[in-house]
Amino acid sequence: MTEKEAKKEIMRRATEIKPTVHVGKEGLDQGLTDEIIAQLKNRRIIKVRVLDNSGDAADDIAKTVADSTDSVIVDVRGSVIVLTDKRTWNSLCQKKF
Repeated sequence: MTEKEAKKEIMRRATEIKPTVHVGKEGLDQGLTDEIIAQLKNRRIIKVRVLDNSGDAADDIAKTVADSTDSVIVDVRGSVIVLTDKRTWNSLCQKKF
């Protein structure tokens, strides 16, 4: 499976998921990063919503979150970021049908 097909598969799975982490005016702190890591470990795919009062763009926050949590950015649409852990990403990219 190519990366494009893996992205499509994860986005198909993510349509039923609601954002569980919200980045607000406090921005990203260690507690929020720890929460994202814990949720990725349990759920493998999560959505993060960036609220308007956060002061940063969703793209910038997505890059920071991916670097600090060792995860993969699947998609950024508006203010919603879809993240997955590297284990899930690699297994989907290497999967053959």
